[in-house]
Amino acid sequence: MSHPDAPDAESTDFIREAIAADNQSGTFGQRVHTRFPPEPNGYLHIGHVKSIALNFGLAEEFDGKCNLRFDDTNPATERQEFAEGIQHDLAWLGFTPSGPTLYASDYFEQLYTWAESLVERGLAYVDDQDSETISTQRGGFGQPGVESPFRERSAEENLDLFRRMRAGEFDDGSRVLRAKIDMQAENMQLRDPIMYRIKRSTHYRTGDTWVIYPTYDWAHGQSDAIEGITHSLCTLEFMDHRALYDWYLQQLDLPFEKPEQIEFARLGLTHTPMSKRVFARLVEGGYVDGWDDPRMPTVRGMRRRGYPATALRAFVDRVGIARTNSTSEIELLESFVRDELNQTASRRMAVLHPLKVVITNWPADEVVLVEAANNPADPDAGTRQVPFTGELWIEQDDFKLEPPPKYYRLSPGREVRLRAGFYITATDVETDEAGNVTTVLCTYDPESEGGSTPDGRKVKATIHWVSAEHALDRTVYLYERLFSDPFPGEGGADPLDSLNPSSRETVAAKLEPALGDAAAGQVVQFERLGYFAVDMDNPSIFHRTVGLRDEWANIQKRNQAQAGKSKQNNQQGKQGKKKSEGA
Repeated sequence: MSHPDAPDAESTDFIREAIAADNQSGTFGQRVHTRFPPEPNGYLHIGHVKSIALNFGLAEEFDGKCNLRFDDTNPATERQEFAEGIQHDLAWLGFTPSGPTLYASDYFEQLYTWAESLVERGLAYVDDQDSETISTQRGGFGQPGVESPFRERSAEENLDLFRRMRAGEFDDGSRVLRAKIDMQAENMQLRDPIMYRIKRSTHYRTGDTWVIYPTYDWAHGQSDAIEGITHSLCTLEFMDHRALYDWYLQQLDLPFEKPEQIEFARLGLTHTPMSKRVFARLVEGGYVDGWDDPRMPTVRGMRRRGYPATALRAFVDRVGIARTNSTSEIELLESFVRDELNQTASRRMAVLHPLKVVITNWPADEVVLVEAANNPADPDAGTRQVPFTGELWIEQDDFKLEPPPKYYRLSPGREVRLRAGFYITATDVETDEAGNVTTVLCTYDPESEGGSTPDGRKVKATIHWVSAEHALDRTVYLYERLFSDPFPGEGGADPLDSLNPSSRETVAAKLEPALGDAAAGQVVQFERLGYFAVDMDNPSIFHRTVGLRDEWANIQKRNQAQAGKSKQNNQQGKQGKKKSEGA
C-alpha cells in the first residue's frame, strides 16, 4: 500500500523536462551523465538524500550514468573515515555508482596544468595581498570593486610566482592565484575569484605532495568536464556561481562538451538544520553521542534509529524538485517511516514503565503459551507463542487507583482484556511507605483465553503485558526533537540555542522473550507504544524510531479546518459587503 502523499508515477519536473529537451535536440549526443559530488568533511544527512535520489534517478530514467565523486579540495577538514562512510551510506540507500569512486584530488595535476594555461594567456594572476584585503577590495552589491595592485603583472612573472607557490617557496596565505575577469561585474563571483591558496596541510589521499589547493569553484566544473558530465545539478545557493562555472569552462580545451549547470531547491525540514558545520559542533561539543546518534538527521543516525531506506527515498520523491526553497514538516517524513514500518515490522509486547500485576487465582507455577499475531497487516507473517503466568508487568499508566472520567483501563473492580491473553479484574493493591502502588492484585477468568468469553461479554480496554518470569531486561531510549525550535538558527540565531535538553529519555524496560532473537537494526512495533529498533552494536538497547500517532494526518486536518474557516469568513465578508451596497 502506497503512502497517501506519494507522488504520481508519471509526475515530472523542470529538470527532467530540460533533459528531455536536450535529448530531443541532440545536445550531448543524447548522453545523460550526472554525478553526486559530496565533500568528505562529514557524513551524509537527509538533505543529501534528495540530491542523491535526483542524480541517480535521472541516470536510471534516461538510461545514463551517475558518478560518485568526492570534491576533496580542502585537506584541513576531510578524512578517509568520511569518504568510506559516505560510500557505505549510499549503498544502504540503494544506489550504485556507474563506475569506480572518483575524486577531484585525482585531477589536481590536470587542474594545475589548466591554471598555468590561464596564467600564460593573461587570464589569471598571482596576488600578494592577504585574504581580508582581497575580500574588502571586491566591494559589494552596488559598490565598485578595487583592482589589486598586482593585477597587471606580466604573464611571465605570474607563471614564475605560481610555479614557486607550488614548489613551497612561500608561506601559507602569503599569495593566491586569482582569475582575471571583471572587478566591476554585478555578479560578485566574477570579481577576480581565487583559484588557488597556499595551505600546508596533509591531504588524506595525496599526502604532502601539494602545498597549494584549488578552490571548490575552480575544481568543481573542471572535474565535471573531465568526467564527461552532461547535467551538473546544484542547489540554489550555487545559482550565482553558474556564470563563473561557465566562464572557466569556456577558457579551456575540454575533452567533452561543456556541462550544463541546473539549480534546484534544497531540502528544508522543520526542527532540522541542514549544515554539516552545525552537526560537527554537536559531535565535537558532546551534545550527541556521535554522527550516528539516532537524534541526528544524518543517514547513519536515521538508520540507527530504524528509519527504512525505502521511506527516506519515498519522502524525498514526495517533496519533489522545485525552483524555490521551502520547508517540509518533519511529521511528513515520520509519516512515511510509520507507513513503511506498519507493513513490515513484527508486533511484540514491551513494558516501558513497569508495574507488577499478581493474579491471585492463577494456578501455582503454571505457564500457558498464548497465541499472538506477528503482524495483523500481514496475515502471512503468522503467529508466535507468548508465555503467560500469574505474575505480569503492565504499564504504570494502565492502572489508576482513582480513575478519572472516561478512563477505561485497569482500576479497582474493573475488568480489562490482556492482549492475546485473558480477562483480568483488579481486586486490591499493595503500596510502599509513600503510598505509591507497587503491585496490583487481580483475578482472571480461566474461560477468557485469547480475548473472548463464552457469555460474549465485552470490555472497553485491551492492554499489553509481559510475563515477569520470562521478561527480558533491556534499555530503551525514547526520543523527542533534538531542536525544539521548528526553524533552528532562523534570523541569524545560533541553532544550538534551541537544543532540547530533554531530547532523550532512558528507561529500563521489560520485553517479551521473543525479542531476544531480534537482529541488529531490526525494527519491531512495541504494541500500543510505537516502533523500536535494535541497536546496531548492542542488542540490549532499543531506540524508539517513531510513535504510533500519525501527527502528519493531524496537521493536515488542522490545515483543512483553518482553510475552511478562512473560506467561510471570506464568503461572509462578501455577503456583508453586498448587503451594505444594497442598502
